[in-house]
Amino acid sequence: MNARIIVVTSGKGGVGKTTVTANISVALAKEGYSVVAIDADIGLRNLDVVMGLENRIVYNLVDVVEGSCRLEQALVRDKRVDNLYLLPAAQTRTKDAVSPEQMVELCEALRDSYDFVLIDSPAGIEGGFKNAAVAADEALVVATPEVSSVRDADRIIGLLESEGKKSISLIVNRYRSSMVKKGNMLDVTDVSEILAVKLLGVVPEDEAVVVSTNKGEPLSMGYSSPAAKAFRDICHRILGKDIPLKYPDENEGKGFWEGIKSLFRL
Repeated sequence: MNARIIVVTSGKGGVGKTTVTANISVALAKEGYSVVAIDADIGLRNLDVVMGLENRIVYNLVDVVEGSCRLEQALVRDKRVDNLYLLPAAQTRTKDAVSPEQMVELCEALRDSYDFVLIDSPAGIEGGFKNAAVAADEALVVATPEVSSVRDADRIIGLLESEGKKSISLIVNRYRSSMVKKGNMLDVTDVSEILAVKLLGVVPEDEAVVVSTNKGEPLSMGYSSPAAKAFRDICHRILGKDIPLKYPDENEGKGFWEGIKSLFRL
């Protein structure tokens, strides 16, 4: 094995990055691949809750890098999905508890034993983001169709490119076609044009996400809601399958946002 190491990042917090990480991890595992999901948000971990594994944590990422336990001891196996593991973050430490060198060493230790390693990056552009991204071969940037989110994503993409990351893809999350049609939300074409990276998928606003998060069951476990299907399509595109992008007609509801585009990439 030679794992693909993928960082999932956003710049802005609250855009659903952790939900995306959990659902893609589950979807890949259900396709038969061995997957480790790493929560790199030290001090503010949530990936364990979204995946429903919070009650089974014994050791964490910081324990591993400090030598308090072996890597295998810290990995939490999901009993519901074969070949799916979580490496949780420490809840009572700060983001400087792990160095970039330690993160690289950790990911390299996983590379030969798993097919995919997905790293849930903390929000922002400080040390936590850099630690999460340093070992990654690829990056998935999550953005919602809002000006502040897209602007933060633009900044993150610039930082990833400056670090030499060449494989950067975009996931547009919480897309609401009704708002696009009214001209009150950026459409997918707008966001793609501004950010100028490959669009990997569009996840619609879906109340099933809230239900699944509260239950600790990512939608990819078997839900049939619109967002669940979008996550499975994204998984298939990551695997190289030719799955057409599906989203509402972005030619409707334009006008107001044309001027907004001038805020980006000046």
